Amino acid sequence: MDKGWKLFPFEQAVADWAAAALRRGREAVAAPEFAQWHQCEGTWFVGVDALPNDAAGAVDHVPLRGAARDATEALFGPLALHRAQLSVIYAGYPRPRKGEGEAAFRFRQKRDAAHLDGLRPSAERRRFMEEYHGYILGIPLTQSAQSPMVVWEGSHLIFQKMLREAFADRPAARWHEVDLTDVYKATRAEIFETCQRVELRASPGEAYLVHRFALHGVAPWEEGAQAGPEGRMIAYFRPELPDRARWLNAP
Repeated sequence: MDKGWKLFPFEQAVADWAAAALRRGREAVAAPEFAQWHQCEGTWFVGVDALPNDAAGAVDHVPLRGAARDATEALFGPLALHRAQLSVIYAGYPRPRKGEGEAAFRFRQKRDAAHLDGLRPSAERRRFMEEYHGYILGIPLTQSAQSPMVVWEGSHLIFQKMLREAFADRPAARWHEVDLTDVYKATRAEIFETCQRVELRASPGEAYLVHRFALHGVAPWEEGAQAGPEGRMIAYFRPELPDRARWLNAP
C-alpha cells in the first residue's frame, strides 16, 4: 500500500457478507444497549463493537472472505478479529458532538475530524498511544458515497517516522507513557499541507484497506445527497498487534 490505502473491486463473497452484516447492523442501531453510540445530534452512530461477528469475521455463519481479507492476512497473519465497529452516518452530519467545543467542531467540519488511530486523550487533553492496530479494513454495508472515509495519501510514512523518533529511547512496554500531543499536531499540520486528501467511495461488495498509520477521517454529508433509511453504514475491523515492535517497524 504505497499510497496508504487500497480499494478492492466487487466480489460476490464480500457482497454476501455485507448483506448479512447489514441485517445485524439494523438491529444494532436500534438496540438499547448501544444507545450511547448515537452522537452528533443523531447524525453519527459510532457503533464500536456493535457487529456480532466471530473471531474470523463471520456473521450468522456467512464467512468473511475476499481479496481484502487475504491482503490483511498477508500483512500480519490471521489476527483474531474483534466485534466490528458499525459506523453509520446520516444526512446532516456533522452536528456538534456532546462536550465538543467550537474549535473541535470546526475541525470536524473543515478537516473531517482527521486522526491517527490508537491515540487517546488524557483527562488533561494530552495524547498518548494506547492501541496498536495492524490495519483498518473497511467494508461498506450500504452505499458510502455520502460522507465517505477520507485518507491523506502518504501520511502513513510521515507518521511512522514521527513515531519511530518519539519512541526511539523507550522500551515498547512504556510507549504509552510518551506524550505525543505536540509532535502529533505539528506532524498532522505538515500532512495537511503536503499530502493529497482522497475520498474512499465504495459500494457493497467492495472493500478497502487503510494503513495503520494513515491520517484519516470522515467527510461531511454532501448537501442534497440521498440515502436509504440505514444511512451510510460501514463495518470496520482494526485488530491489535501483540508485537509492538512489529507494529512500529513493519511496512
